[in-house]
Amino acid sequence: MSIPIPTVKRFPSYLRILHQERDSGRKYISATKLAEELSLKPIQVRKDIACTGIEGKPKIGFDIDELIHYIVHVLGWDNTTDALIVGAGNLGAAIARYDGFEAYGLKIVAVFDKDPRKIGSMIGPFTILPIDRINSFIAERRISIAVITVPANQAQAVCDLLVKCGIRGIWNFAPKDLKVPDNVVLQRTDLATSFAVLSVKLGRKISESDDDESIDEDFISL
Repeated sequence: MSIPIPTVKRFPSYLRILHQERDSGRKYISATKLAEELSLKPIQVRKDIACTGIEGKPKIGFDIDELIHYIVHVLGWDNTTDALIVGAGNLGAAIARYDGFEAYGLKIVAVFDKDPRKIGSMIGPFTILPIDRINSFIAERRISIAVITVPANQAQAVCDLLVKCGIRGIWNFAPKDLKVPDNVVLQRTDLATSFAVLSVKLGRKISESDDDESIDEDFISL
């Protein structure tokens, strides 16, 4: 079954709630409860869970352990995948030091950079490696995923190098739209886009609040 991308994006939120409920001692959860926690409609939650292939019990709900297991499996997080980082700047260093990726089936195994002043120094548990060793490293370790955290003006060249070395999945944090062949999967994390959405949503909330206050003042004046 081909799972819709919007469903895939919701699965991590389901897992967060499921882990919280399990930690609280609960064994079952309803679609309605998940929907309430995430401001979704119950029918949407049921459709999403149907993609895992499991069914709930009438008047009881879904077995939490079973649902966690199947969502993790569907996401591929039960098989750890090695990945490397290219770019040992502040963002690359922060990602390298983050130890939570393995819970999602991703294990950072190396950090590369081209700056001779950085090569050989440490970032968390990693010694920064020179970029000219990346081809042999990818071949020896059979790496399939790379994280790009270089400046925008270097991103496409790094991307091209990674593709040439056999990388099949790229997680791009550089503020640059990259071009890749059809056989390579590219996912961009755009901080500017995320902040733009936050800013617009905040503006709407403030506007709604101002409108409510205006209505209250009009009512009082009557």
